[in-house]
Amino acid sequence: MNSKHLLDVVSVVQRSSPPTVAMALISLEDLDGLDDEQLDDDITDNPEPMEEDDRLLAHWQAVASTHQVSVPQEMTGPIQEMTRNSQQREPLPFTPVSCHEKMGEVLYEERVYHAGHWASVTSREDLYEQSISMAFMKLMRFICKENSAGRYLGMTVPVVSHVHMMEDGNTFEKDVQTSIFLPAEFQNNPPQPYDPNITIVHREPIRIVARPFFGTTTEETVGHQINQLWEIVGVTDNLRRDDYMVAVYENPGVPRRRNEIWFIRRNL
Repeated sequence: MNSKHLLDVVSVVQRSSPPTVAMALISLEDLDGLDDEQLDDDITDNPEPMEEDDRLLAHWQAVASTHQVSVPQEMTGPIQEMTRNSQQREPLPFTPVSCHEKMGEVLYEERVYHAGHWASVTSREDLYEQSISMAFMKLMRFICKENSAGRYLGMTVPVVSHVHMMEDGNTFEKDVQTSIFLPAEFQNNPPQPYDPNITIVHREPIRIVARPFFGTTTEETVGHQINQLWEIVGVTDNLRRDDYMVAVYENPGVPRRRNEIWFIRRNL
């Protein structure tokens, strides 16, 4: 894993931001497989011996600082918790509807994602990557015991962000919403967050058209993927044009990591 990469946790980019800005989030997967050499590279400016917890925090701070994001000291606990539970991630439940291929390549799939409770944060920072990073740190703290259950809740994948379009249909709104589906154990009785900026919302089933793509998720690549999927599915009133969703499944350190663009059907 290259420490310069961050997790673009299901990402949405503002059209108003520079197209060369890479989406960057503090990553769950950034905690996976951190070895001494990687951590040492991030803390070479500090010659004093460091405890392992401090080394993890220093790594996160070094990565986040390249994107003008500050990781406070109080994130040490959630970082430790995520590290201990990094292999325990639950996939979002869905029902497959259809898969459309051409010459062995998946053009798009249709799925119905089940109803359920989500933890959601909407951020509005100067930069897109700041909004996503701030939102994800809030969700991390919620997952890691800052909740009414007083325990680690577990993590689901993918993390989903919403793209809300302005009236012109081409410009992304500035607000960025980042959401995590609550694990099955907590769907019937969702723990409540201590942070008033986090809301627990129940969403009805949703039918989506999903097209995979691989690599980075920047404003340029997200916009390109949206346009490409429209070219494939053609003009139809059954798909919404005011909202899109982007899902990220893998660590940005993976050279061809898996992402998806989701179009939302108006009806199930």
